[in-house]
Amino acid sequence: MNRGRLLLTNIIGLIVILAIIAGGAYYYYESTNFVKTDEAKVTGDMYQITAPAAGQIKGWDINEGDEVQKDSTVAKVEGEAKTNIKAVADGTLVKKEVQNNQQVQPGTVLCETIDLSKLYITANIKETDIKNVEKGDKVDIVVDGDPDTTFEGTVEQIGYATNSTFNMLPATNSSGNYTKVTQKVAVKISIKNPSDKVLPGMNASVKISS
Repeated sequence: MNRGRLLLTNIIGLIVILAIIAGGAYYYYESTNFVKTDEAKVTGDMYQITAPAAGQIKGWDINEGDEVQKDSTVAKVEGEAKTNIKAVADGTLVKKEVQNNQQVQPGTVLCETIDLSKLYITANIKETDIKNVEKGDKVDIVVDGDPDTTFEGTVEQIGYATNSTFNMLPATNSSGNYTKVTQKVAVKISIKNPSDKVLPGMNASVKISS
């Protein structure tokens, strides 16, 4: 092997070694300074508007996407008497369940509303990582519906129990033995200035500064 080829081989080897070292350093930095998960969703507090009495829906002219204000009258039920139907919270109508002039019974769900100005992220964090998450931690958020934008967020609340706490039976395998499964804790994360592309139910990825 001539000297030129030997020198080139050494240079390539050195570059490979440096790349491995850099990759290892980056992985160590990311794993020790951030908690990540793509098991997260955009969430909003959902409220149902229900029929207060039996009768026929009248004046039910709102549609999906319309905004309603708390305690505002959105329609009436005409039965033995006329009864106003009122919104229980500020929000946007995201699902309309009945139509005008339809017969309903007390408690019939007429629609669901969500305040789209108060969306947040619910992220499921592994029990092995939750110790590194604290209220107030800063979060980078990427929503699948707007993948080119990284939103700022803050950890607002950490669950007090794992998601599986209320399961009746532990996980088992075919032999009937107990199978240990890594548990996850729900973490509520605020999202700052979400775009119109961010909608309830969308998947998201989060990176929490620990």
